[in-house]
Amino acid sequence: MPHTDSDVASMLETIGARHLDDLIAHVPANLRASATINLERGRSEADVVHEISALAARNTGASGFASFLGAGYYRHYVPAAVRAVIARAEFATSYTPYQAEASQGTTQAIFEFQTLITQLTGMEVANASMYDGASAAAEAVLMARRLMPKRSVVALSRALWPDYRATIRTYLSALKAIEIVEVPFDDATGATDAAALDRIANDRLLCTVTGYPNAFGVIEPLGAITERTHRAGAIAISATAEGIALGLLRAPGELGVDIAVGEGQSFGLPLQYGGPGVGFMAARTAHLRQMPGRLVGQTRDRDGRRAFCLTLNTREQHIRRERATSNICTNHSLCALAATVYLSLMGRTGLRELAERNVELSHQAADTLAAAGIERRFSGPFFNEFSLKLVNPTTALEAAERKQILAGVPLGDDYPELSDAILVSVTEMNRGDEFARLAAAISGGQP
Repeated sequence: MPHTDSDVASMLETIGARHLDDLIAHVPANLRASATINLERGRSEADVVHEISALAARNTGASGFASFLGAGYYRHYVPAAVRAVIARAEFATSYTPYQAEASQGTTQAIFEFQTLITQLTGMEVANASMYDGASAAAEAVLMARRLMPKRSVVALSRALWPDYRATIRTYLSALKAIEIVEVPFDDATGATDAAALDRIANDRLLCTVTGYPNAFGVIEPLGAITERTHRAGAIAISATAEGIALGLLRAPGELGVDIAVGEGQSFGLPLQYGGPGVGFMAARTAHLRQMPGRLVGQTRDRDGRRAFCLTLNTREQHIRRERATSNICTNHSLCALAATVYLSLMGRTGLRELAERNVELSHQAADTLAAAGIERRFSGPFFNEFSLKLVNPTTALEAAERKQILAGVPLGDDYPELSDAILVSVTEMNRGDEFARLAAAISGGQP
């Protein structure tokens, strides 16, 4: 909607800016447009689109780059069938399944998603999906608090993803009785420091939240952490940002975890400027009534036919402010549908083979880098992501980019103690010949 000059002036005054140019003053001058696009008045829409498209085609894209970026969002191949199904109008335009008799397709799709998540996590029940992995982790902590309201200490592994830790802190910021403790990671292995966890595992401990794999790509000893958590009478929560890993690793449920959450972006969702994702949450049946969000159940209609409907909670449950189970009263249905189609296509065997391929390629890359004298920062076992120790990460990343290689993510921004490290991710989208190029580019960028 167009704004009048007075509208613009009022908005600028509110935010303390004098001119619209002040809003982009932080953008380097060489990245700003130096001239306006001059188009004659009265041109047809087709002509304008053609000219603007020609200008856009002059941009340098990243399609020719070898990418090793990860850090919580991963580049995996998305089968065409996923896009074909989620583009169907009956799914793309559906809003909410509150009217069960008119929403059987949507509710069945959600039910299948829940079933697949329980199989993947080894848990007993899953909800209809969450917004993303970080908010799912925060909701799991709130769920733990509802289950054990007299306990007050939330133990977050420092090796948990930074955005997960930040989101949990935001969710808990209004709860003054809650104390958040970060459990350090072992400087050698990159896994959560078990001894440090033992020191806080007492009758005040509410829950532990552990990455599986963690923010450094290291596969945590989740069973041992869960055992320590349960010894203190607390609730063990696992958080998985790389869902493909669950196709190969032991399921959190098999390791005794009480609540398993994570990000399902790897299941058929492409990387699109940071989103959307789809969080998942699975738990034990005993904790079912404290799960947030929607839950679809299977039943029979009056003619005995299989039918689906929302169960165990109502829409009104979510608008009771502080008395609500959660203020999440929806879910990422279309993204959950994409994950459902993807997992159905892959099947148990296909997902395992894909996970094995990711492990194979990432270890091949690590070996190639080691042969070039570039060692891993941590010694712990890893899935498809690992950290490298470099003399000057910034220089190395810039040198690699000049050779059309996105070499990784610097860890120093979130972990000052790891200012000498970058995080490298390898998936089935990478090719073996890229690893030597990566090693040469990084080596060339070091003193």
